[in-house]
Amino acid sequence: MYPIMFAIGGVHLLNDSLQAVIPAIFPVLKVERGLTFTQLGLILFCLNMVASVLQPVVGYLSDRKPKPYALPFGMMFSLVGIAGLAFAPEYWMILVSVMLLGFGSAVFHPEGSRVSFMAAGSKRGLSQSIYQVGGNTGQALAPLISAFILVPLGQKGAAIFIVVAALAVFILTKISAWYKKQLEQEKLNSRKKVLLSSLGDLTKRQVGIALGLLLVIIFARSFYVTSITSFYVFHLINMYGFTEKEGLLVIFIFLALGAVGTFFGGPMADRIGRKNVIVLSLALPIPLCLLLPHVPFWAAIILLVFIGFFIMLSFSVTVVYAQELVPSKIGTMAGLTVGLAFGMGAIGAVVIGALMDSIGVLPTMVVVSFLPIIGLVGLALPRDQKMTAA
Repeated sequence: MYPIMFAIGGVHLLNDSLQAVIPAIFPVLKVERGLTFTQLGLILFCLNMVASVLQPVVGYLSDRKPKPYALPFGMMFSLVGIAGLAFAPEYWMILVSVMLLGFGSAVFHPEGSRVSFMAAGSKRGLSQSIYQVGGNTGQALAPLISAFILVPLGQKGAAIFIVVAALAVFILTKISAWYKKQLEQEKLNSRKKVLLSSLGDLTKRQVGIALGLLLVIIFARSFYVTSITSFYVFHLINMYGFTEKEGLLVIFIFLALGAVGTFFGGPMADRIGRKNVIVLSLALPIPLCLLLPHVPFWAAIILLVFIGFFIMLSFSVTVVYAQELVPSKIGTMAGLTVGLAFGMGAIGAVVIGALMDSIGVLPTMVVVSFLPIIGLVGLALPRDQKMTAA
C-alpha cells in the first residue's frame, strides 16, 4: 500500500527533522551559552537515551496490544519539547526539553515501523527503506537547519519547528485511523498474520548469538555516524579553516548520501541477501574511514560521500533482519534495533565530547576512524535465503 508507505515515511522525515534540531543547535549553544563539548554531548545523550530505553518497551507493549492513536499522542510530546528548547533560558530546561523530544521519538519509531510492515506485503526491504530514508533525510537536514535557520536566528529560531510537529500530528491522526481499520479487519477475519522468515529454523541459541552480533554492528555504526554528524564540523573548522556554515554544508553532504544509501539498502537486500548488505555496509568504508582524518579537504569531501552512502546501506536492513530473527515480535525488534542506534549515539556523543575536551579534536577523529572494523563481526551472522511462498 504505497500511499501509507510514503505517508509514514514522510512523517518519519518530520519527526527526525525535529530531532535534527538538537545537533544543529550545538554551534549556537556553544556561542550563546558557552557550553563545553561534554555539555553538548550530554544534551544528545539525554535525547537519545530516553528514546533508546523506551523504544523496546513501546515495541513490546505494541506487540501485546497495538495502540494506533499512540502515534499522534507521542508526537504531541515532541511538539512540547521543541517549544521548550526554543525558549529554555537554563541548561537544565534544555535537557528536560530534549527528553520530551526523546519520549515522542520512542513512541513514534516502533509504531511507525509496524505501520510500514503492515503496508509492505512481500516488499519488506523496500517498505522499510522508504520508512527509514524518511528519517535519515530528516536527520540530513540538521546542517541546513543550523546554517540557514539557527545560526542566523539563534536558539529561538527552533520555534519554527513547532509548525513541523503540528503537521506531523495531523498526518499521524489520519494514518492512525487506517491503522485502526486494519486491526479491526484482522480481528473480523479471525486470523493472525504470520511473518515468514528468510533465515529458516534457528535454535534459540543461534537467535541469541545473531542478535548479539547485530547489536555490535549497530554500536559500531551509530558511534561512527554520531562522530561525523555532531562533532566533525569542529574538525573541519580546526584543520581546514572552514567557516561554521561551510562545515555544516559538508556534513549535509554526508547525511544526504546516507539517506540515499538507506533507500537502496532495502531493495538491494531483497535481491542479494540481508547479511551480504550488512557486511558490505561496514567492510567497504573501513579504508575510507581510516584515511578521512589525514587527507586534504577536497579528498575529505569525496571520502565523506562514499562513507555516507555505504555505512548507511544497512540501516533499514538491520531492522528487517532482527524482525525475521524473532518474527513474533515485530514491534519489539524494531524498537530494540532503532532504539539501540539512538542509545549508542547517545553514549557516543558523551564519549566523543569528553575525548575532544581531553585529547583534542584531531586525535579523537583518528580514534573513531577504527570503529567500522568492529562491524566485521557480521561475517558470523546466519545467512538468509530466498523466501518461498507459504
